Amino acid sequence: MQTQNLAMIVQHYTLFPTPLLAEKPTALGEDHFILYGKNLSLDSLLAFQQKCGENFLILDCWNQWDYTIALFKATWQTQYLTFAHGLELDIAPLNFDASLSQAGLLVMDMDSTIIQMECIDEIAKLAGTGELVSSITAQAMRGELDFEQSLRRRVGTLKGAPEQILQQVRNNLPLMPGLKKMLTELQKYGWKTAIASGGFTYFADYLKETLKLDFAVSNQLAIENGYLTGEVQGDIIDAVYKAETLKSLAQKWHIDLKNTVAIGDGANDLAMMKMANLGGAFHAKPKVQQQAQVVVNFADLTALLCILSANDRIKQN
Repeated sequence: MQTQNLAMIVQHYTLFPTPLLAEKPTALGEDHFILYGKNLSLDSLLAFQQKCGENFLILDCWNQWDYTIALFKATWQTQYLTFAHGLELDIAPLNFDASLSQAGLLVMDMDSTIIQMECIDEIAKLAGTGELVSSITAQAMRGELDFEQSLRRRVGTLKGAPEQILQQVRNNLPLMPGLKKMLTELQKYGWKTAIASGGFTYFADYLKETLKLDFAVSNQLAIENGYLTGEVQGDIIDAVYKAETLKSLAQKWHIDLKNTVAIGDGANDLAMMKMANLGGAFHAKPKVQQQAQVVVNFADLTALLCILSANDRIKQN
């Protein structure tokens, strides 16, 4: 289906009032963006143009990682995001330097970003404090509570719970769609990959090993005699800690900050997303979407490959 859609876009571009395809893309910059999705077609491109009230210049279009991608040259307007989402398409301004083929650093949040759960919520359900913890988690992710205070409150409800419930949760971690494909492709190009999570080492360290990541940092639950004490050991991995982790890892591996990417879904991820050259909000909370550089609402995690490959596409043409 994607191949057919792409052929239609190229074949029928003269339907537009002005030329839709340019012969050669121009330089990288904020005057480029991509529109992409599994259902991107000539009809949806026309609908997008109508909503925007613009006769866009499309520099290129291609199929990759289950998506059809169109590269535009136009001055970015924030309302384009709303128009694209109304068509169930994702869109991204190319206002960053990172590209897929240039080895860089990706730092990822864990809970609700690369796994389809909040681990603390699942632990709490088994410990019998699920409703209380879920309400605190929701407030924290919306940025309505200080992260450290909310974390200690949530963990405090787990006091006396058996350690074995952590293993029950770990044995059933649901990975986000597209995660393995995204990591495989990035690692093929020499990217360093890391987790910086406000979650827990019991899960982040496990994912580091199973996914062959280069680094993971998260909070450590205190355990004594096989039971949770209701406390967190060591430093709290909050928003500032996450941002500093990205910066220090880039320095450690001699990676320019312009080749760094951070992805997350909660308020606790905003600082590291702003520290990175490219910050992506993946199926994120409304507050995070409002502040994020790039928002992904419909595609899976391979969306990051679409976004990063667009800069390569410009360079190749």
